[in-house]
This record gives sequence, C-alpha cells and structure tokens, in this order.
Amino acid sequence: MVNDGQTENQADMLKMARLLTDMGPPVLELLAPKAGERILDLGCGAGVWAEEMMKRGCEVVGVDINPQAVAAARERGVDARQVNAESMTFHDEFDAVFSNASLHWMRHPGRVVAGVVRSLKHGGRFVGECGEENNVKAVVDAVTIALDKRGIEVDNLHPWVFITKEDATGMLEAGGLKVEKMDVIKRPTVLPGTIGQWLSVFAYNYLSSLHPRERDEFLNEVTELCRPKLLQPDGKWIADYVRLRFYAVKH
Repeated sequence: MVNDGQTENQADMLKMARLLTDMGPPVLELLAPKAGERILDLGCGAGVWAEEMMKRGCEVVGVDINPQAVAAARERGVDARQVNAESMTFHDEFDAVFSNASLHWMRHPGRVVAGVVRSLKHGGRFVGECGEENNVKAVVDAVTIALDKRGIEVDNLHPWVFITKEDATGMLEAGGLKVEKMDVIKRPTVLPGTIGQWLSVFAYNYLSSLHPRERDEFLNEVTELCRPKLLQPDGKWIADYVRLRFYAVKH
C-alpha cells in the first residue's frame, strides 16, 4: 500500500513498491498460515502475500483503499475489495488478520484495530509489521527542515502515523487483544534509486504542498540534508527503516 497521491514517475513507483514486498517474508512466517484458514489481508496492495497464502491453502480476503491496488490483486485471483480499513464491517469470520507495511498509512489506527478485533474469531490472531516512531527519521527530519524554511507547516502533511512500541502495545490491548510479541526491528534498506525518488513515491503529500516549479529544488535540498546519514560509500542510498513486528490474539 503506497500513498494515494500520484507519483510523477510510474517506473519509480514500481521499483520502490517492491521494497514493501521484500519486507514481507518474516511477517508471513510469524503468521504461519495454515491450510483451510480464512485470513484477512489488511492493506493487501497488489495481492502478493494474499496470493502466497492462497498457495498454502488459505481462503484470503484482501482489502485496500486504493482501487488500482485492488484491481492488481484481483488479477492474481485474490478476493480483493476496496474498503476503508477504518470502517470494516466483518464480524467474527477470520482466523487471522495479516498486515505488512500498511497500518502506518491509516490515519486512525485505533479505529482500524477495533475493526480487526470485530473481524477475528475468538482466539484469532493479528500479525503484522508497521513503522515504529523512529521509522525513516533522517528523511522526516530533512523534510521538516526544508519545509520549515519555506514557511510550510509539516505536521498535517505527514502521510504516516508512526508510534512507539509501548503505544502500539497499549492500542492493541485496549482493543481487546493480548499482545504476545512486539519487537522493534531496525532495518536499514538499500534503495533501488535515490532519496528523491523514494519521496516521490512514498511521501507525495510533501511535494503536493509545493508549486510544481519548486519541487526539484526541494528534493535536491532534502537529498543533501540526508546525504551524511543515508548515502553509503558505494554510492547507494538507504532508507533508515525501523519497524514494529507484532503478534496479538483476540481473547
């Protein structure tokens, strides 16, 4: 699941979106889907992991707010539906809910958790990974400096909600889940391009606040601010990903 704002370069979007797919295997193995289980893929994107669970004999429903993602998932044979995760209407019908790199795109995660709990059968599990409080901190700090310089208030432009391990645990438990695992995973990740390309795909909200003529200058400035921390000696850029990986059960 990527930003609903359009990137200006479709090729960049496809390259960068693969990063989300590459992060999925450890979360899927933590879920350990079993043949015959009915699983909800929350923020299913193009349906890569839904398809994998189907290959393992699971019945999968995928939900995503992005119509292009839903169409792509359906092409894989997934029962994909365009649904706002904050207003899901499933009730006691899933053995598990799986979410990879999606929850932090949702503006009101507490509402999402309430829908997840309603969706799960008693004893069902919610397994996922999302951005932790310090996720892509070097990038966010650079963007904040560059926008402040232009007199633009950044707080309302952040496309993500990143929270602490403690807050995530509290939110899940307040919703009616028992948290059995909540790990902070530091995962610096080599990008298939530049920081500017990454921002154009995953953080279009920032660019949308600028006149089109200002965007290249802004991206160049952010790139220079990120250079000391994120440019590697071999010339490749990394994103300073920090994730929360969790396993919780409805009791």
